[in-house]
Amino acid sequence: MAAPIWVWAFYVALTLFPSVLGNSEGDALYTLRRSLSDPDNVLQSWDPTLVNPCTWFHITCNQDNRVTRVDLGNSNLSGHLVPELGKLEHLQYLELYKNNIQGTIPTELGNLKSLISLDLYNNNISGTIPPSLGKLKSLVFLRLNDNRLTGPIPRELVGISSLKVVDVSNNDLCGTIPTSGPFEHIPLSNFEENPRLEGPELLGLASYDTNCS
Repeated sequence: MAAPIWVWAFYVALTLFPSVLGNSEGDALYTLRRSLSDPDNVLQSWDPTLVNPCTWFHITCNQDNRVTRVDLGNSNLSGHLVPELGKLEHLQYLELYKNNIQGTIPTELGNLKSLISLDLYNNNISGTIPPSLGKLKSLVFLRLNDNRLTGPIPRELVGISSLKVVDVSNNDLCGTIPTSGPFEHIPLSNFEENPRLEGPELLGLASYDTNCS
């Protein structure tokens, strides 16, 4: 007996559009791959037709096959980050340091509620630090140094009690340096080489976004 027409339609869709019907985390990572230039073929194993991305090089998953690490530091990549990274709900480590990534930090990275380490240092990233990063309540390491970031340090970051390391040195940030919450223990050297960034703020006495116009 011939198969119902919907069975054939599903088979055709699965053949022609595997990523659409596959793993959403794989789709997000493949979108990142397409946005990057990869002269050393570091991302060659990132095959969107697989059920999930856990067999890809530089990707680590947990026992439930959810992505927990993206390790692409010092990989000679260029291009830009993509909003789809915010779909990696279980991601704990996003390591993209020492590349030549340009463009801005997507606001959607604030959706990565499990993120422990965000390492984007030594790139060519511009724009502002998104206030949405203040939603990363598990964040311990935030290293954005040696980029081209502008604007103030978002005060939303003060509310991340787990934050131990913040390095935003060698950018073009402005305003004043936070002194409350986790920033009480961050050394001033981690804010150096920002010509428009002024000293630690005096709470209640000055607007923190001075020198930002």
